[in-house]
Amino acid sequence: MTHAYFPRFSAEELRAHQEAGLRWTVAHAYNGNERYRKRLQDSGVTPEAVRGLDDLRHLPVTTVDDLRAEYPLPLLSVPEDEVVRVHASSGTTGKRKILAYTQKDIETWKSMMARCYALAGLTPRDRVQIAVGYGLWTAGVGFQLGCEHFGAMALPIGPGNLDIHLQFLLDMQSTCLCSTASMALLLAEEVEKQRLQDRIHLKRIIFGAEPHTPKMRQRVEEVFGLEGCYDIPGMTELYGPGTGLECDAHDGLHYWADQFILEILNPVTLEPVAPGEIGEMVVTTLSKEASPLIRYRTRDLSRLLPDPCPCGLELPRHDRILGRSDDMIIFRGVNIYPGQIAEVLETFPELSSEYQIRLTRQHGVDVMVLRVERHPGARKDADGNLSEAVSTCLRRRLMVRCAVHILDPGDLPRTFAKSKRVLDERDSE
Repeated sequence: MTHAYFPRFSAEELRAHQEAGLRWTVAHAYNGNERYRKRLQDSGVTPEAVRGLDDLRHLPVTTVDDLRAEYPLPLLSVPEDEVVRVHASSGTTGKRKILAYTQKDIETWKSMMARCYALAGLTPRDRVQIAVGYGLWTAGVGFQLGCEHFGAMALPIGPGNLDIHLQFLLDMQSTCLCSTASMALLLAEEVEKQRLQDRIHLKRIIFGAEPHTPKMRQRVEEVFGLEGCYDIPGMTELYGPGTGLECDAHDGLHYWADQFILEILNPVTLEPVAPGEIGEMVVTTLSKEASPLIRYRTRDLSRLLPDPCPCGLELPRHDRILGRSDDMIIFRGVNIYPGQIAEVLETFPELSSEYQIRLTRQHGVDVMVLRVERHPGARKDADGNLSEAVSTCLRRRLMVRCAVHILDPGDLPRTFAKSKRVLDERDSE
């Protein structure tokens, strides 16, 4: 991979680059933010004591509670007159997480996003239809910034409004779609319903904001006849979307290790897990000015992939996001991640990608019901045997009993944003 957007580092050069960035970030946060300074002092750490990556383990972690404690401008480490923009998370579990950006932060972010388009195989001749949220959210602005910096044509539509999206796919002949997997599936089903496949020139889709299953991806690829689908990670705290991308090898996601350090830690002990094991992603920025991150707990679960990538890009990789450490379901004393259920469903070709888990409490006992759609080509008269087979497989894999209801294709609700996979109604009862 020789594209100008990709730095050429040997392993030794990358380590030296990260160590220099780590020293700068610790000194910058220590001198610029009172909360960081106190946390570091309480841990017995001064900027002079941090010399290399081996000193990471001595640094305290940063959590979402730290961001909320300093609301509305958490972790701010520059004078306010250097802040040119803010973005925020949705705030569904409390106060919004508002993050500040300097002009240099914006420049870094748009370069990271442009790198994603390059890795996905786009050229400046592509037309990029952006179907994610604008405003306070980082998604739409991030995709557009990177697209314009890369030199492709941005079509900034935003989420929702299916008619406009279909019109632009037809009239503007969009070649790349940036959306959630749920939005892409919704568009694909409508295109198929209206039999528009031969009139659309879509070649690539970049999925973000939510995990998706191979079945969901396969369904979208088949309808549109795509050349490639790519998973993109990102979060408001770490600039926004564009912290890495899946390449054509489709074996994990390259992440931009020249911009941040990624640790994989045990979410309970906060100790590093063994190479290749799943743990929580913890990130430290290397040049972020307004709101630097020091060992920030993302709550996302993944693992590092240490082997060289067949695509030839030497930047390191992590696995797809496998779930969140705070999304765990505790059901009858068993810890379950929704991704574990999705993995079981992947083994049944008679099922589609769409499912929903409902948790209730009846007479003091927790009850789990899994609703999953039948594949459009599967037989309805086999639902009874299929339901029993899925239930048995889940019981063997998860050690819990779960009722399985097979639904017709399209019965579960569709969304322009993230699909809600778990409905936990136990507290209401």
